[in-house]
Amino acid sequence: MLGTLKDFKYKLIKNFISQDEVNLIDRYMLMTHVNNETDFDNIQSDVYDTMKYGDVLAESLMLVYQKKMEEICNLKLLPTYSFFRTYSKYADLKKHTDRPSCEISATIAIGSDGTKWPIYMEGAPVVMEPGDACVYLGCELEHWREPFEGDYSNQIFIHYVDANGPNKHLKFDQRPTLGVNKP
Repeated sequence: MLGTLKDFKYKLIKNFISQDEVNLIDRYMLMTHVNNETDFDNIQSDVYDTMKYGDVLAESLMLVYQKKMEEICNLKLLPTYSFFRTYSKYADLKKHTDRPSCEISATIAIGSDGTKWPIYMEGAPVVMEPGDACVYLGCELEHWREPFEGDYSNQIFIHYVDANGPNKHLKFDQRPTLGVNKP
C-alpha cells in the first residue's frame, strides 16, 4: 500500500532503464544537441549546454516510469515536468536544492564520451552508468556536480510530487498538459 515515503533521501537504482532505451535516447539527445540553435542554459552554466524542458520524449519517459518511481518511493506520485540536458566540457551544476515541483526526482544517466561524472548528494559522489538513476528528494537535499572534464554527458531529469502532499497543485508544473515546453 502506498502512502509513506521510504526511508531515504537519495538512492542509486542500477539499470533503471534498459540499454535499448539508453541507446535510442542518447542518439536522440545528441542529434538534438548538434542541431540546437535556441535551447541553451545560460543561467546555471557558463558553457553552451543544450537543455530541453518538457521535451516529449523525456515527458513520455517520466510517464512510463511513474509506477516504478512510486514503488521506489512508496508514494502515489503526480508528474510535474521533465527535461534533458547535454552537458559540454567544463559544465558544472552549482550546489542547490530544487523548487517545489521537484519533491521526488530522478536524474538518469543516458550517455557520455565515457568520462565518469558523479552527482553529489549530501557530499557523497554518486557515480552512474548509462541506464542508472539516482532518485532523490530534490527540495530537501542539496546536490551538485563538479566541473565536467569530458566532451559530453547526457542526462534526463524526471520530477514528481506526492499526490497527497502540499504540492499536489503543481501537477504538470502548472501547465495545461505534459509536453508543453513552458509553464
